[in-house]
Amino acid sequence: MLLINCQHRRSKPMKETFSPSQARRIALAAQGFALPRPAGTIDRRHLTRTLSRTGLLQIDSVSAVVRAHYMPLYSRLGPYPLSLLDGAAQSRKRLLFEYWAHEASLLPVETYPLMRWRMQRAERGEEMYGGLAKFGRERADYIEGIYRQVVSRGPIAASDLDGQKGSGGWWGWSDAKHAFEWLFWAGRITTAYRRGFERLYDLPERVLPPAILKLPTPSPADAHRELLRISARAHGIATVGCLRDYFRLSPADIKGRIEELVEEGELIPVRIDGWARPAYLHKDARLPRRIGARALLAPFDPLVFERTRAENLFGFRYRIEIYTPAAKRQYGYYVLPFLLGDRIVARVDLKADRPAGVLRVHAAYAEPHAPPGTAPELFAELQLMQGWLGLERIEVTPAGDLGPSLAAIKPS
Repeated sequence: MLLINCQHRRSKPMKETFSPSQARRIALAAQGFALPRPAGTIDRRHLTRTLSRTGLLQIDSVSAVVRAHYMPLYSRLGPYPLSLLDGAAQSRKRLLFEYWAHEASLLPVETYPLMRWRMQRAERGEEMYGGLAKFGRERADYIEGIYRQVVSRGPIAASDLDGQKGSGGWWGWSDAKHAFEWLFWAGRITTAYRRGFERLYDLPERVLPPAILKLPTPSPADAHRELLRISARAHGIATVGCLRDYFRLSPADIKGRIEELVEEGELIPVRIDGWARPAYLHKDARLPRRIGARALLAPFDPLVFERTRAENLFGFRYRIEIYTPAAKRQYGYYVLPFLLGDRIVARVDLKADRPAGVLRVHAAYAEPHAPPGTAPELFAELQLMQGWLGLERIEVTPAGDLGPSLAAIKPS
């Protein structure tokens, strides 16, 4: 692996040009895909190293295969005990906390002070769902009553309160759920743990490490600059839009911050052939000679959750079709990209049928540049996932242009 030699000059930054293939390898290395999956037991050290690269794990409620936040570790490390991530997010020696970053996310606890500006804005009714902000303005006394319930009874879920069960979804939230979520946005409460997928809330001082809570609160400008640093390390190479999107920062939030990071030598302006927008290289980015990855990716993996970036890097147009009517879906309900080497070469519609003990492949599709050995490589990765999820077998429906080849493979 090569350390990229882009010498930075404060007066006149060098503009190096990278090919799309080089940009792709830089991005994959930044996300941890240049390293082989570890042999033996996977422990907290592996989790910490992976989180130091990704910076966050996006949370999503869909469990067609496995909850989205479990998948990025699997994609990079291979089979690991789910209890490892649960313990890091829920135990007394927690490494992670939940908050709004790139959507709802698990973040290293060290990031907590960097999110206080967002909590402060939320408490003022800014930068949260409009309906929730309106609820906060109109039901302040009720929200304070719910906060007192957390103080006296926490950890507690909205459904633990008598008569407080919504019908599901944002629009079906109960009043109590609205209040809990408002308090969560404002940072006055946090997630102690989850029961199934339901949050149980408690006070930050009863959940987070005391050393973290004692850290000083940076100014918004300092926090935004540091979040951009984390984003830049996670990307390796990226446009301003991608750097900003990782933590959902607004254009106003980053005004002047990119220029400061360039001045400090943290970011290096570069060009990527074929990209319309200028890009920035992180000073510690690496350019491997090759990438030997093989991984199924969650739809919300940091490598692909910014869809325009995925298209620019991989020539891979990706849209999740969960909310598309079945008859109008192009690829399927829950489709996972398949990374092989440094390219996304296929996509597969998967379902973990736990009652039947089956990993169901509803359809599989090859990308135009997929190599001849894509089907056996994908099947091997599906077998690995089957074992990780504790399922007994794989059943392949020969749908999609790759489906018949996949269905013809005999399990090893």
